[in-house]
Amino acid sequence: MADTHTEVRDEPLDAEREARRQLALAQLRQYPDPVLRMRAYEVEELDDDLRRLVERMTVLMQEANGVGLAANQVGVLRRVFVMRPEEEPVAVVNPVIASTGDERETDEEGCLSMPAVLVPVERSVSVRLEGRDVQGGALTLELEGLAARVAQHELDHLDGILILDRTTKEARREALATLRAQPSLQRA
Repeated sequence: MADTHTEVRDEPLDAEREARRQLALAQLRQYPDPVLRMRAYEVEELDDDLRRLVERMTVLMQEANGVGLAANQVGVLRRVFVMRPEEEPVAVVNPVIASTGDERETDEEGCLSMPAVLVPVERSVSVRLEGRDVQGGALTLELEGLAARVAQHELDHLDGILILDRTTKEARREALATLRAQPSLQRA
């Protein structure tokens, strides 16, 4: 079961799963990689390259024990993300939030591109997400709770916005201190 920490599932892992998680994280762009601050481009062609990208992202998200992953986190500036707030993953191409509910909630969020960082972030409790599936079909998702939070988090990634930008000054300061103290998972 997923917890409320956006991109990361909170469950005990055996040694093999933890090794797979570390391998997956090593393939993701880590803060402060500049691509994480770049706005992704609209997807114009829904082709085999896009389907392979979505397949790769889905595998990496699952191996990293995550619940969401945006294309810029794998170094690709295309407006697509995958998420699995439940068990079945879904890919959203050219996502937009068409509407949000009135209720907002602050909860702790983590990010696969910033391991060991959790910060409070205020988000809408419900959203209507529109976009396309990888075959080009129209996709509309009415999301609540964790699913809504994950979608907003991943859409922020596609706009170059990080949880550090959405939290309090104190939490940002603490998160940056944690990130500076960590060895980099970035590839050489």
